[in-house]
Amino acid sequence: MTLPVPDSDALAASHALQNLIAAEIAQHDGAISFTRFMEMALYAPGLGYYTGGASKLGAAGDFVTAPEISPLFGAALARVVAPLMAQSAPAILEFGAGTGKLAHDVLTALAADGVQVDSYAIMELSGELRARQQEALKDFPQVRWLDDFPGRFDGVVLANEVLDAMPVALVRKDAGGWREMMVTVENGEFAWLAHVPDAGLAAHIARQIPDAGQLPDGYLTEVHPIACGFMGSLARMFGGGKGAAILLDYGFPAHEYYLDQRMGGTLMCHYRHHAHPEPFYLPGLQDITAHVDFTAMALAAQDAGLDVLAYMNQASFLLGAGIGELLLERHDPSDLLRYLPQSGALQKLVSPSEMGELFKVLVVGGGVALPDGLARADRSHRL
Repeated sequence: MTLPVPDSDALAASHALQNLIAAEIAQHDGAISFTRFMEMALYAPGLGYYTGGASKLGAAGDFVTAPEISPLFGAALARVVAPLMAQSAPAILEFGAGTGKLAHDVLTALAADGVQVDSYAIMELSGELRARQQEALKDFPQVRWLDDFPGRFDGVVLANEVLDAMPVALVRKDAGGWREMMVTVENGEFAWLAHVPDAGLAAHIARQIPDAGQLPDGYLTEVHPIACGFMGSLARMFGGGKGAAILLDYGFPAHEYYLDQRMGGTLMCHYRHHAHPEPFYLPGLQDITAHVDFTAMALAAQDAGLDVLAYMNQASFLLGAGIGELLLERHDPSDLLRYLPQSGALQKLVSPSEMGELFKVLVVGGGVALPDGLARADRSHRL
């Protein structure tokens, strides 16, 4: 791989994290699950990708998310949030708020429409991102930061590109059945070690991978026990009350996720706007993600007592929320200098060749109903 060379401080931090992971491996009989490796690479205190100090988003970071592309994204989301809050409570909880841009745009749009938000809570594991959020949202007194799930919550939950950053288990189909891909150390380097999965992981494999017997030997993929657990935590937080969680991410339903041609899985790493498939490269300095199995997320939500309110691609969601009308309301088409950049940004958000098809939206909750335009766009039968 030809990737940008990190500076000496970043290299030192990565080496410290590699030593920490190697020590963890030594303490666990020479191997840890990839789930644990990914957890440490992303979230080890002070050293992980999301808990260290390096910039993650924007031109100086490793990737760009939808809220950074256009304020129309947050404004369209606000048009969905408002009627959901009207049916539940004037409260929003956002997981993984990035730079704070989505919160800023949602709150600004809601205020412009005269919609009151009593509380906007954010759960953010990254100290660097939390600091950026606090600066970006300093004019919104209702914003506060949480360190853990609230005991009870009514209102609207937002999670944009959160599920893809949750550690996954890597599994490979061999002649003798499924094997969990563990991480070990060989000759001073991280290496793979296949292991028989325990009963819990075997149950997730059986639940998540349809027609597994038809897949070829050597097939490598991911299962998502931690993200499924997150869906259960959302259900416990809603506690049978009223509200909805809107989860936006890239991924597929199960019947598209586990295809013969996807032999190597979906795991991907992002470093300085370069994408590559090597998770052992400079731990702590790169993002590690996997596409979301939205069928597994919907089933986990249902198992925990939530209703699946809708599932659709991002284009259908944004267009159903009125993003096209927002563009025309905010920008005069005759003012080409201002209109064309925003029109181009909207196309990036909704075009099937950009983010419109790969990114999906899953809405789960209870006691509330989606606006008619989005209800008509529902494709949850495809899960």
